[in-house]
Amino acid sequence: MVVVIDFGSQYNQLIARRVRECHVYCQIESPSADIDTIQSLNPEGIILSGGPASIYEKNSPTIDPAIFNLGIPILGICYGMQFMIHALGGKVEKTAKREYGFAELAIKKPTGLFDRIEQTTTCWMSHGDSIVELPPGFVATASTENTDLAAVANPHQRLYGLQFHPEVHHTPKGKRMLKNFLVNICGCKQNWTMKAFAKETVSKIRESVADKKVILGLSGGVDSSVTALLIHKAIGKNLTCIFIDNGLLRLNEADRMKKLLKQHLDINIRFINAGKQFLSALAGVNDPEKKRKIIGKIFMDIFEAEAQKIEGAEFLAQGTLYPDIIESRSAFGGPTSIIKSHHNVGGLPKKMKLKLVEPLQFLFKDEVRKLGKAIGLPEELVWRQPFPGPGLAIRIIGEINQRRLSILRNVDAILLEEIKASGYYKRLWQSFAVLLPVKSVGVMGDKRTYENIIAIRAVTSKDAMTADWARLPYKILGQISNRIINEVKGVNRVVYDISSKPPSTIEWE
Repeated sequence: MVVVIDFGSQYNQLIARRVRECHVYCQIESPSADIDTIQSLNPEGIILSGGPASIYEKNSPTIDPAIFNLGIPILGICYGMQFMIHALGGKVEKTAKREYGFAELAIKKPTGLFDRIEQTTTCWMSHGDSIVELPPGFVATASTENTDLAAVANPHQRLYGLQFHPEVHHTPKGKRMLKNFLVNICGCKQNWTMKAFAKETVSKIRESVADKKVILGLSGGVDSSVTALLIHKAIGKNLTCIFIDNGLLRLNEADRMKKLLKQHLDINIRFINAGKQFLSALAGVNDPEKKRKIIGKIFMDIFEAEAQKIEGAEFLAQGTLYPDIIESRSAFGGPTSIIKSHHNVGGLPKKMKLKLVEPLQFLFKDEVRKLGKAIGLPEELVWRQPFPGPGLAIRIIGEINQRRLSILRNVDAILLEEIKASGYYKRLWQSFAVLLPVKSVGVMGDKRTYENIIAIRAVTSKDAMTADWARLPYKILGQISNRIINEVKGVNRVVYDISSKPPSTIEWE
């Protein structure tokens, strides 16, 4: 495995993804991690990420310089490179001319990171500071027109630095450079696969849980289903899953999931119908964060009551993913800001006294799908599009009531039916409908109408950290709009959301 030290770069998750694409496991750690913690992970290599700070700024992120004496290969990227050079006695200064975007990289030494890479290639720069003096033992290995020391190395100590970002697609040979670091320099074996991850995870769960009991809130989504199957493989009938129908599910979703889960997962599952309780508490609530908090609290209250009925339960399992953690808080001590609360991030009520089991917390969604396939999860569950924990509550903008829920459920059913029929379902990250809190004038049957507006959202993405709006054919969009307006009473207008993430989020609330 390889450790990535998070200095606050917007590309940190891309570094993790590129490393894993080379079949090497990596984990992101805070720069506040001490040397003992890093050594305990037994990494073959360390990557220091980029970041928005200047090393001369007050409170700029730092890590114990003793890291450079561990004898472990280290690759510094952008700020990570500047920190390394500064910590080892070199000199970094603000440059008169900043460098952002594409640059032509001239490779001086086609070895090490640049093994089997052309002597001239393209790279992606994003920096205002530059190295002007190298520490003893370092040599320049590449340059650009604007940056003489675009890449440096101390081969004897296996310390390397890149001023540009190899993890982004804009650096075409970047993945090759990272692979050279991982395989040729660190000596990593490229044996991290989902089957290997599953085997190791099942073993860890079995070891940590032993003969104790685990409870899991099962939604039927791929995250919770994979989590359930992994834990079931580890401890069998000592896992009990609780499926809570919060009254905010899709049309006939509770019955369909009940049948699907029982049919494919030989696991203890308890089904709880609590729709009235959730809807009563949500009456008159418009603020999206309040909706999430209310739904989360009621869910935990019901879950706690059910958990107390399971004698010997000492663990709570959750299908928390990497993006959930990143969006909910600064997970690694970096400058990440909170985007929105996630229902399964933020801790447990202290009175529950349960220990957490989160086997997917360092995986991205597409990795979870691969894991699901590797452990034998049925295709129908593997390829289910993400559905938010608060359900339709955050796809109804404004007040939630039975009439508005009914409208959105029927719209949503038509949308998914058409998306699946078109062959786009697996090609999209998510496709869903949003009921807006405004009405518009229309003409139906030669009469004036004043009805609801539906927004259609369809996006493509790899991991939900970024997303782009899907360029669905007009014919499909026209068919969806036509069916919704004709078949769902109370809707007279359909619009299509063409915003990407960022600046927008995938869900509207």
